[in-house]
Amino acid sequence: MTKASKKAISFVLSLFSLFGVFAFSAENSSAEALTLSVDNYKIGLYYGSSALPGANLENEVGSGYEFGYYDSRRNFVSIGASTDERKISMIADYNMYYNSSTGNYAILGSGSADVVVGCFHIQLETAYSSYSEARSKADTFTSVNAFPKYENGSFYVCAGAYTSRAEAEAAAETLSLNQGYSISSGTSNTVAVVITGTDEIILEFDCGTSKYLGVKPKGTNTQTWFKSNCYFGMFEYRRGSNGNLTVINVVDIESYVKCVITYEMSASWPLEALKAQAICARSYLVTNLASSSKHSSYGFDLCNTADCQVYRGTARCTSNSNRAVDETKGMFLTYNGSICTTYYCSSDGGATENTENVWSATIAYLKGKVDPYETAIADSIPGYYYTKTYTGAELTELLQSKNYPCSNIVNCEITKLTDVGNVYTVTFTDDRGKTYSFSKSNAKAVFGLSSQRFTITSEGGSDGKIYVDDSYIESFDDAYAIGDGGSDKIADSENVYAITDSGTEKISESGVSSGNGADTVYTISGSGNGHHIGMSQYGAYSMAKYYDKTYKDILTFYFEGTEITTIS
Repeated sequence: MTKASKKAISFVLSLFSLFGVFAFSAENSSAEALTLSVDNYKIGLYYGSSALPGANLENEVGSGYEFGYYDSRRNFVSIGASTDERKISMIADYNMYYNSSTGNYAILGSGSADVVVGCFHIQLETAYSSYSEARSKADTFTSVNAFPKYENGSFYVCAGAYTSRAEAEAAAETLSLNQGYSISSGTSNTVAVVITGTDEIILEFDCGTSKYLGVKPKGTNTQTWFKSNCYFGMFEYRRGSNGNLTVINVVDIESYVKCVITYEMSASWPLEALKAQAICARSYLVTNLASSSKHSSYGFDLCNTADCQVYRGTARCTSNSNRAVDETKGMFLTYNGSICTTYYCSSDGGATENTENVWSATIAYLKGKVDPYETAIADSIPGYYYTKTYTGAELTELLQSKNYPCSNIVNCEITKLTDVGNVYTVTFTDDRGKTYSFSKSNAKAVFGLSSQRFTITSEGGSDGKIYVDDSYIESFDDAYAIGDGGSDKIADSENVYAITDSGTEKISESGVSSGNGADTVYTISGSGNGHHIGMSQYGAYSMAKYYDKTYKDILTFYFEGTEITTIS
């Protein structure tokens, strides 16, 4: 999970997902009745602007691949197609070429290339009910590469891969075809599978948006290279709105958790801290299924970045980290019979926080509390303390850059704290007396801070104005104060007066300062790195290493009123 703040919308969506990821028995809604609704989970690796025209796979552990799709429980359904090739590439149905310098497929431009995979094919009109039948027919072609195409539940045979319709038509006339055909260039959903580094297509897949190409490495306990990372599990490929491939890792929950915890924590950390992290990672995953997660439009549950949970494959797995997962297998954090959305952050700065004081909704098990365990090791946490300074002029520019119609900012202060001492509201005042307040997570976001636990001090500068409540006096020619003898003028356009026992006395002949507070320096000093919700990872480290606390102690400290439930 991110070590920066989560967006409020992510939090709300996660709440809606709670009741969609498991089923209750009709007569028993206790935690013991929980069952998971899927067998595998979908993790987005490349999507949106990072989607790829071509994506390579290479067996590390395994020997070739099967092709199919995934059912409603994310179980792989084979279409009977497979290959013993260890290196294959999935490509969008464009005119593509293999770039030998990068080892990847890319969209063909105006130039030439040694290896070109065209998107125009000669497609025979006969439909076959099985891959083997289509494969047998494809093998009868000797002068051109032919391959099966799986289209909406039926198999067809395609021959050739040409860069234009005219080229495909000309090639068809040279073949002795004994049946009708058409020139196919695929649809926006077509994905082709090629042997990496060649123009040889071994399969095309197009089921519209009802099913997407699934690739399952052959063998047991497989590991597969993709983009310099090695992954457990299987893969899914979808054509995105930009035409490129969304690449998804389809993986069982325990394999996923083994990889996540070593990127969210150091694998060398105490075993009990890693166990707590494993239960958090597992619980967070199942409360964010694709049907209701913020990544639902892409078809996966969680992404692989700090926006969800960091996931980069098997590289950092160790015997210690694997042990933490194995010894907590199937364990989830629950509250009143529901799996918890187990948020966590790097460090809370000295206190966690109520969800409603950071985002919006109130969650009973996510309550703020002072964190003595993290505080005890604060001096050894990298980047724990931070300081930022702004002048009044810089704060003016900051707010105006965010489209707030302020004039010169003359004051900036914390105007509300939470019960545990985190900042709830920051207020800016301009030289017209107008205020601008930022609350909850926005209180830190307006400054670009890493936590909601900070102080603000100011030094120097003057706004040159006299304030009454939130308004200032426009003309100093008419400024009066009430003394024992009545009202006395205290300022005019040339002089400033003070009221003494003997009356008013002139204290300045230079007039009232015309400054606007631009040179006031505001120093923001804070601690922590994260959104303050749920578990502090460094707090968990401290509890395990220095206080002999177990993973149960850690989780029940940070998640109030929860319990650990094993779901088989």
